[in-house]
Amino acid sequence: MAAQTLNREILRLAVPALGALVAEPMFLIVDAALIGHLGVVPLAGLGIASAVLQTIVGLMIFLAYSTTPAVARRFGAGDSRSAVSVGIDGLWLALGLGALLALAGSLATPWLVDLFGPTRDVAEQAVTYLALSMWGLPAMLIVFAATGLLRGMQDTVTPLWIAGLGFGANALLNWLFIYGFGWGIAGSAAGTVAAQWGMVAAYAVVIGRLARRHSASVLPQREGVRGSARSGGWLFLRTVSLRAALLATVGVATGLGTDELAGWQVAFTIFSTAAFALDALAIAAQALIGRGLGAKDEPFVRRVLGRTVAWGAWFGVIVGALIAGLSGVIGLAFTGDPELAALIQPALLVLALAQPICGVVFVLDGVLMGAGDAKYLAIAGGLNLVPYLPVLVILIAVHPAGSGGLAWLAVCFFGVYMLARLVTLGWRVRRAEWLTVAV
Repeated sequence: MAAQTLNREILRLAVPALGALVAEPMFLIVDAALIGHLGVVPLAGLGIASAVLQTIVGLMIFLAYSTTPAVARRFGAGDSRSAVSVGIDGLWLALGLGALLALAGSLATPWLVDLFGPTRDVAEQAVTYLALSMWGLPAMLIVFAATGLLRGMQDTVTPLWIAGLGFGANALLNWLFIYGFGWGIAGSAAGTVAAQWGMVAAYAVVIGRLARRHSASVLPQREGVRGSARSGGWLFLRTVSLRAALLATVGVATGLGTDELAGWQVAFTIFSTAAFALDALAIAAQALIGRGLGAKDEPFVRRVLGRTVAWGAWFGVIVGALIAGLSGVIGLAFTGDPELAALIQPALLVLALAQPICGVVFVLDGVLMGAGDAKYLAIAGGLNLVPYLPVLVILIAVHPAGSGGLAWLAVCFFGVYMLARLVTLGWRVRRAEWLTVAV
C-alpha cells in the first residue's frame, strides 16, 4: 500500500473516531461544568462519583478492545458473517455484565463513596449522583461493545453520529433537569442515564441491519459469549492496574483537601478529553492492524505502526499547546471561581507538557490491542505501578498544599506513570513476538 493510500486509510478511521471519542468525555465535561456552577462541594462530590464510575466502566473496556481485533481479523480474512456474529456475542456479554454491575453498584454506593474519606456534605453529593448513575451502566457497556463491533468492520463514522446525538441529548437533558426542574446534582445523573439508553436504541437499529445484511444471528451463541469473555480476561487485568493508578491518585487528591480534589477533577476531566482525542489514532491502528494480521500482511502492519506512532507524537504536541494556551481560563469555565482557577493552572501546564508522551502511549496501546497482545498488556500494567505507587507515598508524606500540591500530583501522574507506560510498551513493539499473538 502506497504511503498516501495508508495516510487516507488512517484518516478515514481516525477522524470520525476522534469525533466519537471526544463526544464520550463530553458527557462528563457537561456534568462538571453544570455542577461546578452549583458550588465546590457538588463538584468535589462529582469527582468521587466519577472516579468510581470510570473505574467500573474502565474495568469493562475490554468489551470494546477485545471485540475490535476479533471482528477485524475475521473481516480481514474475508469472513464478514463470522465477524458480525462475534461482535453480537460481545453485546450480549455486555448486557449481562452491565445488569449485574448496576444491581451490585446501587447497593454498594454508600460504601464505595466512604472509601475516599470525604466530608459529610461531599459524600451526600457523591452518593446522590452515583446511585442514579449506576442504572446507566448496562447502557454504557453495550455502547462500548457495539462501538468495538463497528470499528472492527472498519466503520468509525456510525459511532460518531450516535455519540454526537447522545452528547446533544445529554447536554439538553442535564440543563433541563438541573436548572429547569431544580434537581441539582441528581438531575445531571438522570439526564446522562437517559441519553445513554437512547444511544443503545440507536445501536440496536444499526447492528440489526448489519446482521441481516451479512446473515448473522442476533441471538447469543454460548461459545461465542464464552470466547468474548476469555479473550477479554487479560485486558481486564490490564485495566485493573490502570484503574488502581487512577484511584490511588484520586485518594491522594482527597487527602490534600476539598479544593485540591475539585481542582484535580477539572484537570483529570481535561486529561480524559485529551486522552480520547489522542486515542483516535489508536483506534485506527487497532482496526487496521487487526485487519492486516487477519490478511497475513506483516509489511502493512509495520507501516501502520510507524505512521501512527509518528502522528501520535505530533498530535500530542498540538493538543498540549492547546491546553497550555487555555490553561488560564479552563478553571474559570468549570467553576467561575478565580481562586480555584489559579490553583488548577499549574497542573494543567504539567498536563500540556506530557501530551506528546501520552499520544505515543495511546497509539502503542492500540497497536498491541489490535495484535491481540493482551497478556503482555496485563503484565506491563502491573510493572507500571512499581515506580508510580512509591512516588505517591512520598507525596502523601510531604503533603504539599494549594497549587503546588496539585502540580506535584500532576507531575506524578502525567510524568512518572505515563513515562513508565511508554517504556514498557515501546520495548514490546521493538520485538517481533507481538506480531504472532493469536486472538
